[in-house]
Amino acid sequence: MLTIISFLFCIILVATITYRKLKGQKNNSKDSYFLGGRSLTGGVIGASLLLTNLSASNFVGMSAQAYSSNMSVMGWEVGSGVTLVIVALFLLPRYLKQGITTVPDFLEERFDSGVKKIVSLLFLLGYVSNLLPITLYSGAIALAQIFNVQEMFGISYTASVWIMVWVIGIIGFIYAILGGLKAVAVSDTLNGIGLAIGGLMVPVFGLIYLGHGSFSTGLSNMLVNNSDKFNAIGTSHDPIPFGTIFTGMILVNLYYWGTDQAIIQRALAAKNLAEGQKGIIFAGLLKVLTPLIVIIPGIIAFNVYGSGIENPDLLYSKLVNEVLPKPLIGFFAAAMFGSVLSVFNGVLNSASTLFALNVYSPILGKGKSDKEIISKGKQFGLVLAIISMTIAPFIMYAPQGLFEYLQTVNGFFNVPIFTIVFIGYVTKKVPAIAAKVSIVLFVLTYGTLQLVIKPDIHYLYQLAILFVISCIIMLVIGKIKPRDEEYILRDNKVVDIKPWKYRYEACGVVLFLMVSMYIVCSKLGFASENGIGVKTLIPIALVAAVLYALVKVVKAWKCKKDSDVELDYKNSDEVSC
Repeated sequence: MLTIISFLFCIILVATITYRKLKGQKNNSKDSYFLGGRSLTGGVIGASLLLTNLSASNFVGMSAQAYSSNMSVMGWEVGSGVTLVIVALFLLPRYLKQGITTVPDFLEERFDSGVKKIVSLLFLLGYVSNLLPITLYSGAIALAQIFNVQEMFGISYTASVWIMVWVIGIIGFIYAILGGLKAVAVSDTLNGIGLAIGGLMVPVFGLIYLGHGSFSTGLSNMLVNNSDKFNAIGTSHDPIPFGTIFTGMILVNLYYWGTDQAIIQRALAAKNLAEGQKGIIFAGLLKVLTPLIVIIPGIIAFNVYGSGIENPDLLYSKLVNEVLPKPLIGFFAAAMFGSVLSVFNGVLNSASTLFALNVYSPILGKGKSDKEIISKGKQFGLVLAIISMTIAPFIMYAPQGLFEYLQTVNGFFNVPIFTIVFIGYVTKKVPAIAAKVSIVLFVLTYGTLQLVIKPDIHYLYQLAILFVISCIIMLVIGKIKPRDEEYILRDNKVVDIKPWKYRYEACGVVLFLMVSMYIVCSKLGFASENGIGVKTLIPIALVAAVLYALVKVVKAWKCKKDSDVELDYKNSDEVSC
């Protein structure tokens, strides 16, 4: 009873605060509904980015992989640091300079409307077939276990998953469709605070439980008894081989953080470039630290329950119920519920945006008012929510682990889209036909490799190879049949695009923490027999020195460049010369 009371209290509190924040707001224009009126600040953007990314699939799937293998899966979390640095420094300035609402808007300007429609449909296909259903499913199995829905209602495990999927889906739809992006972002910020506290409670209380009441004893037992679990340098037999971090994984992350509409829409809603960069870099800092809450619980579970658990995906919820006091279980469940809603309603809002602006508006909505276009977006969101809620429970029959399933299927959509965005920015004369040929060949080839040939090569390596081949194909076509005119990136002066003054220093901190995490979680750190020592601290100090020097060099180069070129905005505060 205490669990349910504390859960309901937290949920009602977030809903009340969100309602008060949005009271009086009118979502009667496309910018106000789909981009929150382009008014989001750095803190809101950063929290919303993290919450849209950090869902039950991370907690459930990553802790399960750490239980079954080691910390190599942290590549998805820690590796996002460098990706978000790239997005903040290179991609976001271009997006905000154009003032685009969706990523396909850029592709239409760079290539043609045909490419825009193809990519919009790929986004929507990926959302409805994978991202939305798996978000609902992972949240459902976590919450069903925490609340013990099976025993509470005397139903089967399958029925409990169906019930929780539809409960989450209906509430998420109400948030996303009725409130627009501003409602999503505000609730994300509030849920982010709860998730940070709740997520940290699990490893803390887990170690106290492991140490029979002593946190230090539990920590010592975990580090000493299974030190190999802390090795993040994955081999070919681990979920994430170390080499994939520099190949396929960085491409997947660049797609996800830099081009996925459900993610980048938060940054597109920034009030100016400086706030957008603050938010993205802040999200990068948080992502580097997330292994503490999404992966360490899996290692704790291994120490508590031993090996041989039949379904590791259920371990995280089992650990929560085992180690947390009853009132705190309700608080954590509310935080988990909020994180699931954040992903679901965020993706649903972005899907509605893509359909309304890139599919309905150019085909059937010509001459229609913003109000009518928004209405069609809401109707599409309802249909998408119902389809996703219907598909989600069937994921329980997937033969592989939850998180691995998610990433493998994403390969059909993520890197193919990033490939044409990348070539679109780095070249000026590659034509639209090259983008169309590339994306079709990429998807068909990857599908053939996954479903027919099934080679003994990690799917992330496959994606990296196909990326290179697709880029070569596009460049060759661009050489044979180039555009008539070179593409020029226009400044549509929608928001202020003066960069954040301290962006280089902040990026340096993110990169330092990222590399340090890998040093600590390797044979030089916790994964060694002797643990942390001089052999750990020396490379960390060297990394700090190199990054400090690099930031100084980059700032000096940028300062000199700006002094040689007349910019179209005042830049006296941009860098310290």
